[in-house]
Amino acid sequence: MNPKSGEVWLADLGLAAKTRPVVIVSRDDANPPRALTIYVPLTTQNRNSPYEVTLPKLRFLNKDSVANVQGLRSIPTVRLERKLGDLPTIVMKQIKPAIAFALDLEMKSD
Repeated sequence: MNPKSGEVWLADLGLAAKTRPVVIVSRDDANPPRALTIYVPLTTQNRNSPYEVTLPKLRFLNKDSVANVQGLRSIPTVRLERKLGDLPTIVMKQIKPAIAFALDLEMKSD
């Protein structure tokens, strides 16, 4: 399994035996040193903060959702259960600066 940046997966996050949708934000790497992937969790609880990116209506999600970059984490790829779909490129272009904001990193302009 080689999840790619921008894909939305259902993942076992170990929270009360629940699976949650997450968006993969790891760089695409054909030969990573560990079987880990970096993700941002998706949630329906929109707090309208700069740590959230509102997602458009997606056919594979039942409710309006946001990507919560404050929840940035890594997970073993074996805990990714199934791919739900892909985020539009424009949304990933919004998530990356939100991650940079959360980590207080400078982003180079494209």
